[in-house]
Amino acid sequence: LDVGCGPGRHSLALAARGIEVLGIDISERFVAIAQADTPEGSPASFRRLDARHLGEDPTLAGSFDAAISLCQGAFGLVHPGEDAGVLSGMAAALRNGGRVAVSAFSAYFQVRYPVEGAHFDARTGVNHEHTVIKDETGNDRPAELWTTCYTPRELGFLFKDAGLVLEHVWSVEPGDYGRRPPDVETPEFLAMGRR
Repeated sequence: LDVGCGPGRHSLALAARGIEVLGIDISERFVAIAQADTPEGSPASFRRLDARHLGEDPTLAGSFDAAISLCQGAFGLVHPGEDAGVLSGMAAALRNGGRVAVSAFSAYFQVRYPVEGAHFDARTGVNHEHTVIKDETGNDRPAELWTTCYTPRELGFLFKDAGLVLEHVWSVEPGDYGRRPPDVETPEFLAMGRR
């Protein structure tokens, strides 16, 4: 289960390796792009679903061996309290013994290396920044980002509250998911556990 799959980057890569994948995303446009990019006969499928309501869908309960939310797919881009709901929904979708992996921005890194013009709210752990993104035609568009940042300890509490056993937290960077102990020099953590 790829939670917050966007246009299907991780889902399609896993499916190319023969893994059956369901990608879910709140964005109807992302789901349409992912479906259009899915090769005939691929074991990947996509569905529009709000990850905050994942645990409310009885058709998904206990159906998956693994659930991921990478590159802040659905975890870390909603209000901190709602991240707990996303993680609980991922846990509910897993079979007993199923694995979960989420990437989360590091609160340590955010405080140590603030982005110019951004505001980090120490009370909530949310970083708010103004940025520019490219639309589908390649044109620049202004955007605002609210990203919840975490410490490994907080991730441990969230996993426990979701009924998951946290097994590892590693310091990672996009595209570099090596097994490094948590530090303050890398922008993200990869938290991995099981149900």
